[in-house]
Amino acid sequence: MIIYFSGTGNSRHVALTLGQELRDSSVVELTGDFLRFPELLRLESGEGQRVIWVFPTYSWGVPPVMVDVIKKIKIDGGEWADHYLVTTCGDDIGKCHQQWRELISARWWKPIATFSVQMPNTYVCMKGFDVDSQQVAEGKIHESSLRVRSIADFIRQRFEIDDVVEGRWPKIKSRFIYPYFKKHYMSPEGFRVREDACVSCGRCARECPMDNIELKGKFPVWGAGCAFCLRCYHGCPAHAIEYGQTTEGKGQYLFPGKK
Repeated sequence: MIIYFSGTGNSRHVALTLGQELRDSSVVELTGDFLRFPELLRLESGEGQRVIWVFPTYSWGVPPVMVDVIKKIKIDGGEWADHYLVTTCGDDIGKCHQQWRELISARWWKPIATFSVQMPNTYVCMKGFDVDSQQVAEGKIHESSLRVRSIADFIRQRFEIDDVVEGRWPKIKSRFIYPYFKKHYMSPEGFRVREDACVSCGRCARECPMDNIELKGKFPVWGAGCAFCLRCYHGCPAHAIEYGQTTEGKGQYLFPGKK
């Protein structure tokens, strides 16, 4: 079984590709009520089976929405299954994999192995951060296919390994920057719409995985329950959504074919 959460399509691509490589048709997307009320989601696993978690790394840590899911989701037989992490990132993941191991172990589940997959950058909400150039993005996507194939082999052979790119100063990034980022830079209050550019298509509201956006009149309004996946920003066909002033002039990215 593969359980995944994806904002702009990178993790979705990895999850579906991994499912094909492992011939695993049990691929579950976390969206809507399953994200907002993860205690409602009940899945089945069992002895000798696998649970593979796929999601993006957020500021060198597990996305808060996934922390909540892992703590509350019900998996029948989860204690007998082997659990794996495959996390996508722009460059490196710090100690995200260790945080995941602690969360899984706290449920009395077995964390077997962790893997990271470099994919095109999507974070744009701070100065100095932007999407990759088209050439760099295409190169990462090409390499990711080879990477996922290798990960599938490791999983089939049940290797107990942390095959991840931690990057420089991983402990500092995950123990200090991650909680600071989570507290100060994940508020939906920063989102705004340029009314002169918005075409009122409603795509942001329809595709928000948390059902956190609604149109009031012609324009979108964000609620408090934001996963901060940036799907609204990157998916806006008019490029009318901004996050404060930090995204002005920056690019957009959705996984090819998702547009």
